[in-house]
Amino acid sequence: MNRILVWSITVALAGFLFGFDTVVISGANDPIKQLWETSPLFHGTFIMSMALWGTVFGSLFGGIPTKKLGRKTTLFWIGILFFVSAVGCALAQDPYAFSAFRFIGGVGVGISSVAAPIYISEITSKENRGKLGGLYQFWLVFGILIAFVSNWLLKGFDGPNDWRWMLGVEAIPALIYTIMVLKVPNSPRWLALQKKDDVGALRVLELIYSKETAQQHLDEIKLDLVESDKNENLFQKKFSRVIWLGFFIALFNQLSGINFVLYYAPEILEQAGLGGKESLFNSIAIGIVNLIFTIIGVRLLDKLGRKQLIIIGSFGYIISLVMVGLCFQFDLGSTLTLTFICSFVAAHAIGQGAVIWVFISEIYPNSVRAYGQSWGVSIHWVFAAIITLITPFFLDASEGLLRNAVWYIYYFFGAMMVLQLFWAITVMPETKGISLEELSKKLLNKE
Repeated sequence: MNRILVWSITVALAGFLFGFDTVVISGANDPIKQLWETSPLFHGTFIMSMALWGTVFGSLFGGIPTKKLGRKTTLFWIGILFFVSAVGCALAQDPYAFSAFRFIGGVGVGISSVAAPIYISEITSKENRGKLGGLYQFWLVFGILIAFVSNWLLKGFDGPNDWRWMLGVEAIPALIYTIMVLKVPNSPRWLALQKKDDVGALRVLELIYSKETAQQHLDEIKLDLVESDKNENLFQKKFSRVIWLGFFIALFNQLSGINFVLYYAPEILEQAGLGGKESLFNSIAIGIVNLIFTIIGVRLLDKLGRKQLIIIGSFGYIISLVMVGLCFQFDLGSTLTLTFICSFVAAHAIGQGAVIWVFISEIYPNSVRAYGQSWGVSIHWVFAAIITLITPFFLDASEGLLRNAVWYIYYFFGAMMVLQLFWAITVMPETKGISLEELSKKLLNKE
């Protein structure tokens, strides 16, 4: 168990880089807008959402290296992408070069959200798959918190170049992660499935279990492979149920509005009356709430289960989003607004935040898991990019139909969470406490 924990923590550190990279831009948002005098359309497309389009690209095609090169090798190159992106963004002299390096970092995020959850799900037992798989989300949220803290500490560090330090400091954890991931073994399921290396797979399994139990696990994996084709196409009728499950869990994750709140936290808090450096400091409060409730959610994954957490989170989403909308619509005060924004983040952390990466990584059969994970997370990131591209118009609008319309978007997100609640109750299966091979049979046969 100790080895599994160390490997899981190491691989989950990709989540730290993921969280840091995607949210650190919030501190550089306004300085870059002023430096390069970008329009809302240009800023949304090339500055704020370019990393997300890189993430879409990485998640769409991340299944290929994850399957062909292996989980470990792919995770190593993710670290290199993050390092290059951090250094490049810090040194960029124009918005186009900046966008290119943000895109590279986004590719790293996209591939990491494919490879890391799969690796963890494939080395853990059915009893601990939830909490160990949840480590990816824990480190992701911790990365978000550290990004907020880092931005706040670096504000005023180097005047107009503060934003360069904010983005460039990520190179340090990226380098550390890249070195650490070299020490983890290959996934035993990948070795047995793709490399046909039963000896290597058994060797890794024996590091986790006793020799007898390791052989039993290998036999179970091989039996599953005999009953399927390792070159199966994901998009065929028998996989339709898991395809739709991956689609909707990812769709609802983004239609909650979580990335809108995290990426634009300083601006949202300014509109709530908490401006200047204070908005960066209050962003830290959001990050702390996110971390605390993520820990709670991860601890509950293997107790209450994935489905129950989504239902609980849905109720929290609906209440908090409606209240945030009311706060903005009727100007109910900055303290109350911040309270309900933190409540919204808590609802996400204990529900979708804790569940999504674990759920997507476990619902697909061994033969198509890499491509299934790629499908699910690409849906997640396509909608994240679209929302990040569109929402600056709500934040910046001063006239016309969208004038003072920031509160509309919270009501929209709240309505989407009503739909998520209905989906979770009527469609979403429970996946806790079931081996990956048993779960595949259950979902494909609709047992």
